[in-house]
Amino acid sequence: MREIILVKYGEMALKGQNRSSFEDVLLRNIRYRLKKLGKFSYSKAQSTIYVMPEADTDEACDELLAEAMPRLKKVFGIAALARALSCEKSFADISARAIPYLADALNAAKTFKVEAKRADKTFPMKSPQICADLGGILLENYPHLSVDVNHPDVTVTVEIRDLNAYVHAARERGAGGLPVGTAGNAMLLLSGGIDSPVAAYMMAKRGLRITACHFASPPYTSERALLKVEQLCEKLTPWCGSMAFYCVPFTEIQEQLQRNCPEEYFTILMRRLMMEIACRLAEREDCGAIITGESLGQVASQTLPALQCTDAVATMPVLRPLVGMDKTEIVEISRKIDTFDISIQPYEDCCTVFTPRHPKLRPRLEDVAAAQALVDFAPMVEAAVAGAEKKVFAQHISENQML
Repeated sequence: MREIILVKYGEMALKGQNRSSFEDVLLRNIRYRLKKLGKFSYSKAQSTIYVMPEADTDEACDELLAEAMPRLKKVFGIAALARALSCEKSFADISARAIPYLADALNAAKTFKVEAKRADKTFPMKSPQICADLGGILLENYPHLSVDVNHPDVTVTVEIRDLNAYVHAARERGAGGLPVGTAGNAMLLLSGGIDSPVAAYMMAKRGLRITACHFASPPYTSERALLKVEQLCEKLTPWCGSMAFYCVPFTEIQEQLQRNCPEEYFTILMRRLMMEIACRLAEREDCGAIITGESLGQVASQTLPALQCTDAVATMPVLRPLVGMDKTEIVEISRKIDTFDISIQPYEDCCTVFTPRHPKLRPRLEDVAAAQALVDFAPMVEAAVAGAEKKVFAQHISENQML
């Protein structure tokens, strides 16, 4: 019994003349996501990628497919996927092989329907006839079933394609979006909180390859806080692919802020200096944007005037995918991507350690710039950029595979 995975993509099909380049990146990302599992062969046609396990026995193929499915469900660019039986393009072969193949799904169901997709119009039976004839055969072999065309327990799908026919009964949703790497590179400001990992997920879904930077202030922040952030990187790689990560020394800058600048401006000045450093690292990594996990009005540094003061020092676009979301929505996504439990661990980052008692809610840009001018931060910014330590997590998508 030859079983494969049918990978379907959604909005990539609308890319016109650029579609093939998006398909190529998606196929490469799939290859690298499955590389360590075993040997697969791949082909693509008609908005579908065919993933075929290559093993000596049906049992070994089944094991490969079972391990591949959850990995593929986290690959951006895939709208849906299904394990499917590959048949000859004859109704006799389709019906004969579908009866045993669908046994598990149909024995557990009470109602079903059959859908047919006849991409190969030379096939002698039209879609309604395929549905009716196969439905009748399945009813004969599974007499406990009844047909429900509106809300069936199981939908049996028959796809007639260029070389083969395929039968499946469980189509699953993919991650959606665009393949990682098709939109370029961006630098994420990664704290140890809930929001920034969700922001990484959201922008990777739009095709951005993510590099992250984290600001550490020992001895005010602990090794456990850094370990927590590295664990978040590991949780993100199944979605974002390979991630370069920079740990930036930030102690001297924060100590100078605390000694010399008005307390009410601590947070906004810290954010501006982080933005300057992040932009410098972003240029090093050929990034075209900065990503933050800020949500409008969530804290004092995320009011419109505060965001304006932060963006004034940025040398590239600042993307805030969570800007219109509330905390409940953000937490829901963090649970989905399995970062929530790590994010709520009680290890503080540098943003929380130096929080002012009464932050300025509506800072004016000229006042913030004047407060920053009290100290010559330029040498410290240079030192922080030079001292940033780089690490790569789960490298399985190489730079030469990005558009």
